[in-house]
Amino acid sequence: MPGGGGGARVSGRPSSNMTRPKRRKDPQKDSARRAQRSWLRTAAAVVVGAAFLCAASAALVAFSGLSWSHSSGPKTAAIVDQLSLTQPNPDFAASATDLLEQAGYRVDYISGQEVTVDFYRDLPARDYSLVILRVHSGMAEETDIGTGETAKREYVSLFTGEPYSQDKYVQEQIGRLGKAEYYEGAPPLFGIGPEFIELSMRGRFDGTLIVMMGCDGLRSQTTGQAFLDKGASAFVSWSRSVSASHTDAATLRLLEKLVLDGLEVGDAVAQTAAEEGPDPTYGARLRVLPEQP
Repeated sequence: MPGGGGGARVSGRPSSNMTRPKRRKDPQKDSARRAQRSWLRTAAAVVVGAAFLCAASAALVAFSGLSWSHSSGPKTAAIVDQLSLTQPNPDFAASATDLLEQAGYRVDYISGQEVTVDFYRDLPARDYSLVILRVHSGMAEETDIGTGETAKREYVSLFTGEPYSQDKYVQEQIGRLGKAEYYEGAPPLFGIGPEFIELSMRGRFDGTLIVMMGCDGLRSQTTGQAFLDKGASAFVSWSRSVSASHTDAATLRLLEKLVLDGLEVGDAVAQTAAEEGPDPTYGARLRVLPEQP
């Protein structure tokens, strides 16, 4: 998850077990909870304001020749700023909006409080040409709360700004939604993963370019591939943890190359990665899916 500033200190690795929820008398909900797989946020041991560390690294791959275009309608873009809840940067939002408007885009800004489960659910139907996800994210593990067993499949989960409740979206908490925490013991939010993208999002993206600014977006390809399978043209994100300051600066540079210079996605990512470099502290590198030979 991107961080930066504020002086917050977080410590402790997440446990591989999740506290079993209290039993309810509603048999339908109780049955769902027994089958539920919840997510555990996987950050490293200590975080001091700048970013959430991840365990794995990934090599930079050069990409070229991957074009993107929205097949119909006017050029529209969304800046989804869930990170505004914890690491606001009005200058980023203003600068990104200005760049996009210069290139003829109509821009919608979605603040952190508006980034709910239902917002993500309806995102394809909004028919954006470009979606910028300035959101907290992190690697997740699936844990069967009935047995306590942790699955090995890893994927990145995207934070909402919506407080978690075990009594909401009960059926979707079986593999599609889970808890997302900024740090151990923080008030949990709902997080979404690849099965939510594949099965709960309404409609399809029409060649939309997804720029996911949070940590770990392409440490695993699973969530990015879910966006592609839903109709996105490409998914741009980071190979591991990244600071808010670095992802903000790199994304603005990327937008310049995409919407002002008119570069194809692969070329824009490769040039941005070369010019901005990896995150100076955490080593995250900008990547794109699908990979090009």
